[in-house]
Formats: sequence, C-alpha cells, structure tokens
Amino acid sequence: MPRANGTFDIDSWEPQAIDERDGATLNRVHLTKTFHGDLEGTSTADILTVMAQVEGSAAYVGFERFTGGVHGRKGSFVLHHTATSYAGEQSLSWTVLPDSGTGELLGIQGGGQIVNDDGVHSFHLDYELG
Repeated sequence: MPRANGTFDIDSWEPQAIDERDGATLNRVHLTKTFHGDLEGTSTADILTVMAQVEGSAAYVGFERFTGGVHGRKGSFVLHHTATSYAGEQSLSWTVLPDSGTGELLGIQGGGQIVNDDGVHSFHLDYELG
C-alpha cells in the first residue's frame, strides 16, 4: 500500500462558539490548508471541537475536502477526522470517505495520522486506488 507523507499549513481558522457551559466548550471551526510533500494541494474543512475545563483535554471530529495531487495523480477526495488529546498524549487520525474520490483519484481509499509537533503539522496517508 503506497504511503503519502508531508506537511500542511493552516491558512485560516474561523471558530464559532456553539455551546459555552461548565465542563466543556464546543466550537464549530471552518479552516483552510495548503499541503506540501506527497500530497500537493489545498483543502477546506469543517470541524467540531470540544475543549474540557482541564487544559490539554480536548477532541474534534470533522470533514475535509482535499483538492490537488497525490503522488502526482490529480483529483479530490474527502477525509473524515477524529482526534483526542489528554494528559499530554494526542491521537489524530483520518480516513478517506469511501467513493469520494474524483479525477485520477477515483476509487481512493485508506487512512493515516496527523502529528502536531509545536504547531508543525505532518501527516501520513496509506492509500489504495481501486
């Protein structure tokens, strides 16, 4: 199974509070990114974030539409994100939404992880083209 590696920059981050009560705050965030490496392109994402009362305890889920190239093949697809952070440990994973690929990425499937190291975002995506 091929693996795509690289980094991305968060170009915009537009949070909107949707529930600010004791225990946790929920936000809806719209963001845009630019990808570098084996994925070259841009994306738009909408995520739901929750921040607990204890600093560092958080989670998010969301969907992101990537448009560009994967190892030079052009098209687009949708990624499903899920992430948690607790006691200094992070788990950030993503999977390709089945049947969301277009162009030369038609039939793409797979998943991978994101690493946030002091604001530097790197990723890998293990994928197959059907």
